[in-house]
Amino acid sequence: MSTATRVLQRQIFPTDRDFDVLPLYVDTQPAVLDADKYEVGANRNAQEINNAAMRQAIGDGSTIHPDQIESRTSLRVASGERLSFGTYFNAFPASYWRRWTIVDQVRLTVTLRGRGATVTVYKSMANGRSQRVDAATTESTNDETFTFDLTLKPFVDGGWYWYNVVAGDEDVVVAAAEWTADVPDDRVAPGTVDIAITTMNRPDFCAKLLGQIGEYADLQPYLDTVYVMEQGTDKVVDSPDFAKAQGALGDRLRVIEQGNLGGSGGYARGQLESLRKGTATYTMMMDDDVVCEPEGIIRSVTFADLARRPTIVGGHMFSLFAKSRLHSFGEIVQPWRFWWQSAPGVFNDWDFAARNLRSSRWLHQRVDVDYTGWFMCLVPREVIAEIGLSLPLFLKWDDSEYGLRAKAAGYPTVTLPGAAVWHVPWTDKNDGVDWQAYFHQRNRFIAALLHSPYPKGGRMIRESRNHQISHLVSMQYSTAEIRHQALLDVLAGPDKLHEMLPTRLGEINALRKQYTDAQLEVDRDAFPPVRRKKPPRRGKDGTEVPGRLSQLLSAGLQPLRQLKPPRELAREHPEAEIRAMDAKWYRLASYDSAIVSMNDGTSAAFYRRDPEKFRELMAKTIEIHERLKREWPRLAEEYRARLGQVTSPEAWDETFRPWTDPNADD
Repeated sequence: MSTATRVLQRQIFPTDRDFDVLPLYVDTQPAVLDADKYEVGANRNAQEINNAAMRQAIGDGSTIHPDQIESRTSLRVASGERLSFGTYFNAFPASYWRRWTIVDQVRLTVTLRGRGATVTVYKSMANGRSQRVDAATTESTNDETFTFDLTLKPFVDGGWYWYNVVAGDEDVVVAAAEWTADVPDDRVAPGTVDIAITTMNRPDFCAKLLGQIGEYADLQPYLDTVYVMEQGTDKVVDSPDFAKAQGALGDRLRVIEQGNLGGSGGYARGQLESLRKGTATYTMMMDDDVVCEPEGIIRSVTFADLARRPTIVGGHMFSLFAKSRLHSFGEIVQPWRFWWQSAPGVFNDWDFAARNLRSSRWLHQRVDVDYTGWFMCLVPREVIAEIGLSLPLFLKWDDSEYGLRAKAAGYPTVTLPGAAVWHVPWTDKNDGVDWQAYFHQRNRFIAALLHSPYPKGGRMIRESRNHQISHLVSMQYSTAEIRHQALLDVLAGPDKLHEMLPTRLGEINALRKQYTDAQLEVDRDAFPPVRRKKPPRRGKDGTEVPGRLSQLLSAGLQPLRQLKPPRELAREHPEAEIRAMDAKWYRLASYDSAIVSMNDGTSAAFYRRDPEKFRELMAKTIEIHERLKREWPRLAEEYRARLGQVTSPEAWDETFRPWTDPNADD
């Protein structure tokens, strides 16, 4: 079969003079590789010391000046300066291409302008050790182009390619760099993508994202349709930035208004529209409140085009507030607990400005995942056609369940380095105790019933019961109540999921607002002042972190303490004010009342201990979990049997009918 050359990835730089993102594109710091885990050994203290050392900044704080960035694809290296392009966006993730695509050899082409400059190519192994591969030096002031043919054969477990540039006695411009490969003729033309964005009262954020997509000229050949599923009352079309975005996208933009069906309802609509239209190769789910690196969309499409089999391709998430910090390098669902987490060996919240790619041994192993979050996730249309649309879960677990469903059908997910968005990190949200706790609980159990390889879900039921008790001793009665309702809805079976989708959020909010721990106030003076009859024991402020033994003792004794009458004054006055970061169960359990602030820093609630409510909810906790344990085998069989119908386009057609059929009832 004849072949032709296709660009896999090209050198890029930020164009908005944002200093915070520079370490993701170009690196001024040395490579100081951390210790190998086998050298550290099994001693826990040694491991903790090493883990702490790995997060210490290794550089001197120097960086390039934004004026050195001459264009989106070119950069000036000052005389005598050494810069590395072994960075998140400009290194080549060789092991991912080796494992998942038909590409077995790449060609790096670098164009330099300036006498006496040297470009050196390096590769790394899965353990992070780097090796010099080749080098070339310029001899004139004109553009000189160097090519390096590079095999992917030694990257079975991990590793990257990258290049460094050293300027001589005069400045040098790295005018361009591309990673290309010879591919079969039928894989040269790029696939196209429909982008599905679900939005809910974030009009300005969403409009700016649309502008990023529409105004990026290099993305346009890959772009088919941009769907915006408008589910809010503060609409994107009313944003002052929308007209410009609409002008850039033209008739490729389609805004679809429907009721608030959550992320899963919005993305399912985008999947359905893309599937029925049938002109795009892929559908990409993307959050409305992200800042996108549009080159990552091109890279995702390119990678999927050249994958050995239909493959879901996801991007990474950086923090919108600390832009060099990566949330996670890859996500799995831990099967025994059935809880999402970073893949083994991954360090969360990694700061590339403190420790660069070349110095971080763990970043060089290939990380295989179960799913990618739908803040940026590309799915081939043929996968949607075979395994169906999203489950009607409103939010939480829709993306992870879909990844597990695709995996079971033989379609892998790859989270691709070099494709990313910036998003509000999960750590700045309070979704473990607010209304979202209902969806966390219900949807996790539904996903486990569908995909858990263990009888009765492994550790899930026991862990859920323990979490319930921790909420109860923390005076979080609203959270415990809606988690109970979540399990009752699981026990009701899969046939009610579509019916509940438009209404469950309102019902859950009405239920939780009956409890004072869910009644938030912005103004601290809305609550009574702190008073208590006895001062804290030995003057302690309660913010100390207890040891493991102390926590175990509290876990055993605190449920008994909850049965005692509250202390004098506690019903009318809080005994303390507790910051969100200190609101752990073992701390809250020691109070009879408290003002507790929320994670987002905007409000607080008045928690009060209620022995009667504790007894009632504890009895319900035991009863529901025992019932769930008994009925697990039947439920698992029922959910698995009904999965195809629940996720079918026809089932979603009925759910969307109030907004698609003009004759439908209100």
